[in-house]
Amino acid sequence: MRHNGDEVTTQRSDSTRTTWLLPLGLCAGYFLVLLDVTVVNVALPRLDTDLHAGAGLAWVVDAYTVPLAALLLAAGAVGDRIGHRRMVLTGFAGFGVASIVCALSPTSGVLIAGRALQGTAAALMLPGTLAMLSQAAPSEKARASAIGRWAAVGGAALPAGPVFGGLLVQAAGWRAVFWLGVPVIIAVLAAVLTSTTGSPRPARHPSERSSSPPNRILGRTVDWPGAILLTVLLGCAVTAIIQGPSNTALGGAMVATAACAGSALWLVERRAPQPLLRVPTVARQPLVRACGVAAVMNLCAQGALFVLTQVFQAVHGLSPLVAGMVMLPAMVPLPLLGTTSGRRTNKVGPWRTSALGLLIAVVGFGGLALSLRAGNGPVDYPILLCSLAVWGCGIGVLTPGIVTAAMRAVPDSPGTASGASNTSRQAGGAIGVALFGAIAGTPTGAGFADHVSALMWGGAAAFLLAAVPCVLPIRSPGHDQG
Repeated sequence: MRHNGDEVTTQRSDSTRTTWLLPLGLCAGYFLVLLDVTVVNVALPRLDTDLHAGAGLAWVVDAYTVPLAALLLAAGAVGDRIGHRRMVLTGFAGFGVASIVCALSPTSGVLIAGRALQGTAAALMLPGTLAMLSQAAPSEKARASAIGRWAAVGGAALPAGPVFGGLLVQAAGWRAVFWLGVPVIIAVLAAVLTSTTGSPRPARHPSERSSSPPNRILGRTVDWPGAILLTVLLGCAVTAIIQGPSNTALGGAMVATAACAGSALWLVERRAPQPLLRVPTVARQPLVRACGVAAVMNLCAQGALFVLTQVFQAVHGLSPLVAGMVMLPAMVPLPLLGTTSGRRTNKVGPWRTSALGLLIAVVGFGGLALSLRAGNGPVDYPILLCSLAVWGCGIGVLTPGIVTAAMRAVPDSPGTASGASNTSRQAGGAIGVALFGAIAGTPTGAGFADHVSALMWGGAAAFLLAAVPCVLPIRSPGHDQG
């Protein structure tokens, strides 16, 4: 009798520990993954000085985002088959090793390879963090609360990136940005290892086990050809944009390879029994619109962040910390406006909310262009800070709206909608960094600030065009315009 009581007490203790320790660890890991998207931007000028990355500086960012964008859908499918706990543990361990490689990098090539490993590991863990949180929740109310905290943590990572990056770079150099992740990863691994949440459920009957052989994950369940072709397509497109201006032959070869990979991807996905995205015909038009707007959003937003942090430091002489603080007005509205934008989305619909966010951001982009119009002269800081705040408010309204539009496009398959939206955003961000970096040129080059100003006008035009499909009627039955 005593033994049974001790066993019950132990189970309750384990349950209590899982209640707070696992969600805390998973949210911390998710925070770190998103933090690595923005924290590196502030370190780029110092990093370039030490490693002489030159035109390859964009690869320090894109080597992370390209595999992250390309592998998200496949990683989610693999997690469904073998258990998300395994995927999360593998992803976090790989992320920790990659962080050490980045921190110890003697050359820009080694650093870029480490960043690619980080992006791959992030893709493995990211779908599983939300899946494990959902599985660990004891009730629907607890699940909704856990998902809300998870989303809030993700929003907080964006404003934290420039500030953390500035503090670390100024106090200990750019390598400290990558050392930051190592103790966090160790703590997260400890939290996940104490829980069995996310483990695959065993088959209930031997016949069921035999009908689902272990190597099925390498067969039809996961669309590996599609995942590989998507990786090649994104990688070649980004390479063409970054290296094309300085190496025409390589740029042409990459464009041709990307075109072939895109055509092959289209053919493979049409015939695959389990494609990366299985979308009902009725949902295709609204989902394509939502993913297109999401891609434009990240293309312009991440591209702008990439060049702005460089112009503040390399051209106008701001320290990494001050440059990070200057970016705060753009970052803070993103997590703060989530609830407000959600209420507006429920009231007037996701498409109208998205259009409003896009138009607000257009004003912000225009203000940024005007504040940098003086070329290499002094920055008009009042206009700059106000413009950054307006721009951040626009993105803060747009993000929940366009994500909701994607989710409502495929209400019966939220995983498919979420995967498509996340992949579009990450792919857009990777192309945006490459494109903005290629057009702006090197920070030491002539007219860099003027090029950045022109890019802000380009961002305004792109957002204005993206607002058009948000206000056009959707002809697919079952979907309203709102």
